[in-house]
Amino acid sequence: MKQRTTLSKSKSFRRKIVFGMLAIFILITGTIAGTLFIKVVSPAFKTDKITYLCIDEKKDYEALLNQLETESQIKDIRLFDRLASIMKYPQNIKSGRYEIKPQLNYLELIRMLRNGNQTPVKLTFNNIRLKKDFAERVGSQLMFGEELLLNNLNQPEVCQSLGFDTTTVMCMFIPNTYEIYWTISVTQFLDRMKKEYDRFWTADRLKKAHELSLSPVEVSVLASIVEEETADKSEYPIVAGLYINRLRKGMLLQADPTVKFAVGDFELRRILFAHLDIDSPYNTYKNFGLPPGPIRIPSIAGIDAVLNYTHHNYLYMVAKEDFSGRHNFAVTLSEHNRNADKYRQALNRNNIR
Repeated sequence: MKQRTTLSKSKSFRRKIVFGMLAIFILITGTIAGTLFIKVVSPAFKTDKITYLCIDEKKDYEALLNQLETESQIKDIRLFDRLASIMKYPQNIKSGRYEIKPQLNYLELIRMLRNGNQTPVKLTFNNIRLKKDFAERVGSQLMFGEELLLNNLNQPEVCQSLGFDTTTVMCMFIPNTYEIYWTISVTQFLDRMKKEYDRFWTADRLKKAHELSLSPVEVSVLASIVEEETADKSEYPIVAGLYINRLRKGMLLQADPTVKFAVGDFELRRILFAHLDIDSPYNTYKNFGLPPGPIRIPSIAGIDAVLNYTHHNYLYMVAKEDFSGRHNFAVTLSEHNRNADKYRQALNRNNIR
């Protein structure tokens, strides 16, 4: 009887040890799991600034890990790698531009990347003169890049499909801020810009252009000259009215900015007779009417200034002698010559050649 009792106590003791060890194991495992869970759902990045992760078709998983670690400053790249493997992200990488917010945790980050939830680019372009400058500005912000965009803008068939030619196609781009996905194709981008152009040219704007006997493209070409002519937006409608007066009278526009464009030097401070003699369709001192295309991408303000030009009798203008960027306007040639003399004297005093 005594022996049976001893055996019973021994079994009970062993059970206690087993249950005790199991409890300790569960406690340790739970603690580790809890710690790991807290880490997984905690902010994954060291930086407090928003960064962007751009993934194109050429970027592999290893390059992505490197960018997360060096540029986005992820806290634990090995933890990300383990979770990403479990969630099968390396086999489901999607191209895109992703906004990496500092408060993102590891699970949210992987889900965002795996689902392709990219953030659109706020594409802004303004104050652009040349086609190559536009291609560089836009191409640097979107996946297709500068070279492909410039190549398309120089292809006659592409421009024709949009309703323009390679000279006038820059009139299609209306400076503004657009939300566009980084992965957009160059064809989709050009189609989007054409839709924005058609939306911009409302019935009211088309009516005003028709009253000027100008097409929308011609309005944009004139607006590009107006904007290059004066640094003061308040002068836009006055300058526009002056050129419209000259067009209606069959006079040469004699716009200095078109000569600078033809020469290829927008920094010219003094237009010389040698410049005026350049053989170019953009030289409005030799060719009547508007040049064949814009000399910059005109702004909305410039286009609307042409459509809502100031009615006056001015036919001549010359930069003010104070170099303010504003102009002296004149109705007669004799008055203009006096204004021009003031400007030439100011150039001479300042040794501007």
